[in-house]
Amino acid sequence: MKIFNTLTRTKEELKTLEEGKVKIYACGPTVYNYIHIGNARPLCVFDILRRYLEYRGYEVTFVQNFTDIDDKIIRRANEEGVSYKEISEKYIEEFWTDAKGLNVREATVHPKATENIDEIINIISTLIEKGYAYEADGDVYFSPKKFSGYGKLSHQPLEDLEAGARIMVGEVKKEPMDFALWKAAKPGEPYWESPWGHGRPGWHIECSAMNRRFLGKTIDIHCGGQDLIFPHHENEIAQSECCNDAPFANYWMHNGYITVDNVKMSKSLNNFFTVRDVANAYGYEPIRYLLISSQYRSPINYSTDIIEQCKSSLTRLYTCRDNLDFAIKNASDGELGDDVKAMLDKRQAQFIEAMEDDLNTADAIASVFELVKDINTKIIAENSNKAECEAAAKLFDELCGVLGIVYNRKTENLDDEIEALIEQRTQARKDKNWALADKIRDDLKAQGIILEDTAQGVKWHRE
Repeated sequence: MKIFNTLTRTKEELKTLEEGKVKIYACGPTVYNYIHIGNARPLCVFDILRRYLEYRGYEVTFVQNFTDIDDKIIRRANEEGVSYKEISEKYIEEFWTDAKGLNVREATVHPKATENIDEIINIISTLIEKGYAYEADGDVYFSPKKFSGYGKLSHQPLEDLEAGARIMVGEVKKEPMDFALWKAAKPGEPYWESPWGHGRPGWHIECSAMNRRFLGKTIDIHCGGQDLIFPHHENEIAQSECCNDAPFANYWMHNGYITVDNVKMSKSLNNFFTVRDVANAYGYEPIRYLLISSQYRSPINYSTDIIEQCKSSLTRLYTCRDNLDFAIKNASDGELGDDVKAMLDKRQAQFIEAMEDDLNTADAIASVFELVKDINTKIIAENSNKAECEAAAKLFDELCGVLGIVYNRKTENLDDEIEALIEQRTQARKDKNWALADKIRDDLKAQGIILEDTAQGVKWHRE
């Protein structure tokens, strides 16, 4: 598999630290509000990265953190008159509602910043001992000028990065570029004991600590949104490599931005959408489909027209899969023919080729729709035997499973009830009881169930 490595700005063959195993860290949300569709893109994209690597036989350890102490969390807690913990726990639960709705699998570990304070203090102490960090009035700062590799991820020289840096009112750092590893507690703020007094960790240090604790000093892949390249990921590299004397991550993957009606999403422009808002209007699955419909490094535009197109695309997929179920139920016995096997193998190879090329989900989805076309014209239309229908269904499920789509198929008791009514209607037609047959059809239509009489029998689908 080739991955575009932000660190080298080239596509590189994935070579893991340990054969057959992959260590991945993906930056998670700061839990002070509902996640927005921009937050959801890396959730879905890197969920697919994990799924695909597992599909190809890798053992994946996937770590995604929760930032559960932060200025924004404290501000929200003060506004609502509750503790920071009540805010963070509330929005972690809301995160899970949205993540599950988007069919994002739980990570191997979901560590929280506040559960890793000892590891954070240990790293900060080491950085001070080595001369990369210093204490000032209870704060601790890291000195980027002392790390020769600073700027290697964002590909900017230190002078350019320094040009935009400022020392804010109340900060006691020595240089504008220096960033906080530990913040002295202000009156009324939550705090932890440390060698430098009461305080709390800075944002960047928590990810370095959780990376090292759960994955080791060097990991295979670090993921996140493009907006995190600088300063967050640049600072992670600096503090981790200075502390551990080892490379931090061998591959860096960053997804592109999301625009809304071709304008950058921003609260100030009132074009800022939470996943919950969009899901309430359109459902979760069209959001996931939208977020993976382009190659992950490309920008994505959100609009109501586009989300409606995503719903239509998903309907095509569901219809194909339902038709396969119907075909399997009514197909005759037989063997998997060489021509059908070759056709399915071709689509699987096409899918894998797309995913191997820097996780190109756009082309992978295109290969699924080529499979759908083949199923419609060469499996269903030609009344293929059961073995061939089942082989097509198996591949369809595999590929959609890697992409994490078509996950809301209904096969519960309601389906059995519908089938029973269809059998009752079929018998009524045989008995020439047209009034009963028409009543059953009309009753089902009123419930959103549409019947279609075919040569193979009666098919049904939901409107």
